Amino acid sequence: MKVIVLGAGQVGGSVATALANETNNSVTVVDTDADALNWLQERLDIRTVTGLGSKPSVLAEAGAADADILIAVTQSDETNMLACQVAWTLFHTPTKIARIRATDYQDHPALFDNAAIPVDFIISPERLIKNYIARLIEYPDALQVREFGDGKLLLIGMEVDRGGPMVGEPIHRLRELLPGIETRVAAIYRHETSVPPEGDTRLLAGDEVFFLARAGNDIRRVMSVMRPLDKPYQRIMIAGGGNVGGALAARLEDHYQVKLISHNPRRARELSASLDRSIVLSGNASDTELLEEENIEDMDVFLALTNDDEDNILASMLAKRLGARRAMCIVNRTEYVDLIEMGAIDIALSPHQITIGEVLTHLRRGDMVSVHSLRRGAAEAIEIIARGDETTSRVVGRRIEALNLPRGTTIGAILRDEELLIAHHDTVIRSDDHVVLFLTDKRRIGEIEQLFSVGFGFF
Repeated sequence: MKVIVLGAGQVGGSVATALANETNNSVTVVDTDADALNWLQERLDIRTVTGLGSKPSVLAEAGAADADILIAVTQSDETNMLACQVAWTLFHTPTKIARIRATDYQDHPALFDNAAIPVDFIISPERLIKNYIARLIEYPDALQVREFGDGKLLLIGMEVDRGGPMVGEPIHRLRELLPGIETRVAAIYRHETSVPPEGDTRLLAGDEVFFLARAGNDIRRVMSVMRPLDKPYQRIMIAGGGNVGGALAARLEDHYQVKLISHNPRRARELSASLDRSIVLSGNASDTELLEEENIEDMDVFLALTNDDEDNILASMLAKRLGARRAMCIVNRTEYVDLIEMGAIDIALSPHQITIGEVLTHLRRGDMVSVHSLRRGAAEAIEIIARGDETTSRVVGRRIEALNLPRGTTIGAILRDEELLIAHHDTVIRSDDHVVLFLTDKRRIGEIEQLFSVGFGFF
């Protein structure tokens, strides 16, 4: 597959890395910053073109004439949209993905059509990270939360802790401890090593477990046997009044007590006027006196959501030291994520890792509904549709135990019409089922695509 990525920033660089590390992809990255392109080219097997990606001559040099996909993720919405327009009008590029940050554009979906602005799929990292944080706040003990089936099914990543009924117990005891609740352990990581989630596998304190269950009380019941649960969040402090911080405050303020700190006085006034219940403060989130005045020690969650990694890390560490129950922060640089996981900050939020999953959903072969990149891109959770019949498909009409699944792959659940089925060894896959899988090694994704491909007889 021939892919052109416009933008060599955090999002573009991460997308290029994810695609270049997969086989059968030819990736070209375009940016006006030659240094950023050189940095990427030293680390990846890609082509680079220096120039403005919306110019016809630059797109032509990048190979738009025979490209399969254009991914426009520069910092400018207008550049991204114009690039898609040029790619479609002059080169008839089949698939065009654009990063659109402004809600004013997003609120008018009729704009995006090949007869208008030819964008096939819109990517909004700010919207994705906002929704992701909201889910983490809903489930306080979770380290990761991913959605399938329009939010009906959740994949939760959490740490098993001493005091949880499942510590030292085999996985098959979940049925005994949770009567009437359907759940499936999809993966276990112990000291960074994947452990097969078999029925007789025992869970140990410190294990990172990924499990699937219905959203709501089922999730909480399963979490409660993995560790003693913290009380729900009530008081939240947000550092950063940008697109993410402001939108998150608006989403949370009806259910939580929210305080928001913006270093920009003008932006603080705007947010104060637009938010109904949130308390908006103008100041520096790394100001000890300000945090103490606003009772940081009473906060259940401190969220550092500015555009500056260093500011986010310092503010979160300070808030934690001053008594905040939990601290999370946005971090774009991968090397910082590694440092954070060894320190006092509870969760590092990576916008580009969340964005990559959205992009990959539109790039994978087969009927992919959603793709979630996990464990810094090493693993994936996917929702894929089974097509065909028993003669044209390798999966339809077959029991899960009979499938030739790649090593490290677990089928966790099936979404069938309005029904949600937790997968068991004797579950039979039907045509049009949405199958949710966990891959501990994303390099096996090609084998999954091949397994779910449909023979010619289907057509």
